[in-house]
Amino acid sequence: MFVKNLYLKNFRNYTEESFDFDSGINILTGANAQGKTNAVEAVFFLCTGYSPRANKDKLVVKQGENVGEISSVANGVYGDVSAKIIFNANDKKRIFVNGLEILKVGELLGNIHSVFFNPSELKLVQESPEDRRRFMNISLSQMSKNYFYALVRYNKILEERNNLLKESSPQLILDTISIWDEQFAKYASVIIKERNEFLSNLAPIAQEKHSLLSNGREILTMKTESDYSGDLSEIEDAVKKELKLSLSKDMKLGYTSIGPHRDDIKFILNGEDARVFGSQGQQRTIALAIKLAETESFFNRFGEYPVLILDDVLSELDRDRQKKLISSVEKMQTLFTTADFYKPVFKGKDYKKFIIENGKIKSVK
Repeated sequence: MFVKNLYLKNFRNYTEESFDFDSGINILTGANAQGKTNAVEAVFFLCTGYSPRANKDKLVVKQGENVGEISSVANGVYGDVSAKIIFNANDKKRIFVNGLEILKVGELLGNIHSVFFNPSELKLVQESPEDRRRFMNISLSQMSKNYFYALVRYNKILEERNNLLKESSPQLILDTISIWDEQFAKYASVIIKERNEFLSNLAPIAQEKHSLLSNGREILTMKTESDYSGDLSEIEDAVKKELKLSLSKDMKLGYTSIGPHRDDIKFILNGEDARVFGSQGQQRTIALAIKLAETESFFNRFGEYPVLILDDVLSELDRDRQKKLISSVEKMQTLFTTADFYKPVFKGKDYKKFIIENGKIKSVK
């Protein structure tokens, strides 16, 4: 899969601009704060309906404007697909797929696949379990609408169950909790099964990618803290059982203490917890290896690679790792952003280079 073009209007610092991308390596270069990251952010937004940089949609509309727009046409195994998002300064957005307006973000997911990485993705290794769950949710929601809608329903049911657990009447909780537990277990089982399969496929690929980037000096393993296994019905039964066992505890806490909203992933490097003992360089290599493995997961599932976005990654790697990274992404469309163009690293590679200046394409080479 590759993005053929990108149109921006009043998006971030762009007034109006169009990109025609190559199906292989594309490099967006220029000084800092000129719009390189803004352009690739728009691509990811069109894939997921979500910005990795803004928690409110209105923040992407150019200052002083009321309406912004991004659109793209991508090519995949089933032909061309178009996506467009119109933003308003009142924080409302309209989404179109193949010219038809859709009312749910879930209908955008899966049309154009993308994997996004920038230096902030270190939080995947360094920070809270929530960041690692977010990684799984974004990837799996693109892969499976069933997962996305199960996740939406699960979060709503979790909120209702937690509200009930805060009730002052124990009898009211005991009389009604089973209603929520049935639905909770149903959707939790879908999430758990999808995550288990995703991580079991991802782990060996991540180990291989990490070995490549580290010249085989380090061994990466991944461990999930989920104890559930089996088919959907077996997982559902296990969740129901654990909900009953934890009810007394949950009533004291006032919230649900078990379920996929508590999941976490541990990254083990040469036998040690990378979050605790890994250097920042090692953690960066792990995060990058995970993202490269994610692209292979998309390929294994759909028979085509996603669009890989590598935002300001090259400056964080030594020359040897830069070369290894570039060689490993030649088989897919990759959008690099970099303030410094490392021409020797790309020697012998086919690429298209865009020089960005103040929200405009200054030149294309």
